[in-house]
Amino acid sequence: MRFAPAAAALSLALALTASVSWGNERDPAPRAGVLIAEGQSALDAGDTQGAIDAFEAALAVDPGYTPIFIHLAEAARADNLQGKAIRYYREALDRDPQNLVAMAGEGAALAEKGALEKAREKLAAVQSLCGETCPETQQIAAAIAAGPRTPVMTAEATLPETQGVQAN
Repeated sequence: MRFAPAAAALSLALALTASVSWGNERDPAPRAGVLIAEGQSALDAGDTQGAIDAFEAALAVDPGYTPIFIHLAEAARADNLQGKAIRYYREALDRDPQNLVAMAGEGAALAEKGALEKAREKLAAVQSLCGETCPETQQIAAAIAAGPRTPVMTAEATLPETQGVQAN
């Protein structure tokens, strides 16, 4: 009898944990699914801002659907916004800590940003979960091998060469 309250609390915690992990395997809301498809089409066409807009709209429709964060992160990486992508991958990992796609994406974004040591840590974590030959491991390894992306240079204003001004 002394352990009954503790046992009840423990069983409730286990039931909630099981239901949370089971809930991650659901389909998105129908409207969110349409918006995700539109975003993926825009991303495939090279329209990263259109993709981001569609994915953000899908997130507003179905904020509980974790894969939207991965789509947003992919669009941010395509737009060379690795810091933003890392934030989206981490949100997905907060919701689903064993998500290999989010782990690999974060590791690749870290490598692209130049944080190679942290990317190697992600590589080790993914290798321990799925092995050397899984696509997620290979994705991070390729990003580390490629090294940081060159930063996008902004246009600089160049002054025209000064020519002698003739006085009249």
